[in-house]
Amino acid sequence: MLISKPVAEGIRAGTVTQAFRRWDAPRVTVGGTQLTSAGLVRFDAVSRVRDPDRLTERDARRAGLKDLAALRRQVSPDGHRPSPRGGRGGDTVYRIRLSWAGEDPRVVLRDTLPDDDGLADLTRRLARLDARPSGPWTREILEWIRDNPRVVARTLAQQRDSPLLPMKVDIRKLKALGLTISHDVGYELSPRGQAYLDHVAGSDGSDGS
Repeated sequence: MLISKPVAEGIRAGTVTQAFRRWDAPRVTVGGTQLTSAGLVRFDAVSRVRDPDRLTERDARRAGLKDLAALRRQVSPDGHRPSPRGGRGGDTVYRIRLSWAGEDPRVVLRDTLPDDDGLADLTRRLARLDARPSGPWTREILEWIRDNPRVVARTLAQQRDSPLLPMKVDIRKLKALGLTISHDVGYELSPRGQAYLDHVAGSDGSDGS
């Protein structure tokens, strides 16, 4: 389920407590969570809206929308086939109750300095990422991010002679391990990422620069 950044922030603040989607069947699981730009969001309940014409201005505000007209546009049939992740396809309007479930676990992880076992685990995980036909890449990207914080990703792609989108996918893999921090422009090495680079630099006898 797609959740925009403003809506995710509203869920975190408690001002947005529900969403509406037009689906053939519910596409979220009650009790499940989803990672958003504002952290984890929990799906507390899903119910069918039997008469969308009875939705109110309060419903719209609780969904983070400007007014009832905006909500009606959101849930109106648009004549397109439903997409796997879209919110407007299908024949039935559903109300999804939402609440904030906690911080993005990657945010917590990136500030957690790994112990010896954690460093060994990171080494194994990154070795698996490096084991592809094009060769190792994780340390190179981590060191570039360390030395070029908040530099636009396109610059890194040009320097590495790499397609931009696949490279950004690679960086997201590093982010999932808590090693990098994404900004509106570019990236930054996390404390966890710096600890890993310090570890590998010490292991190979270099000074990490």
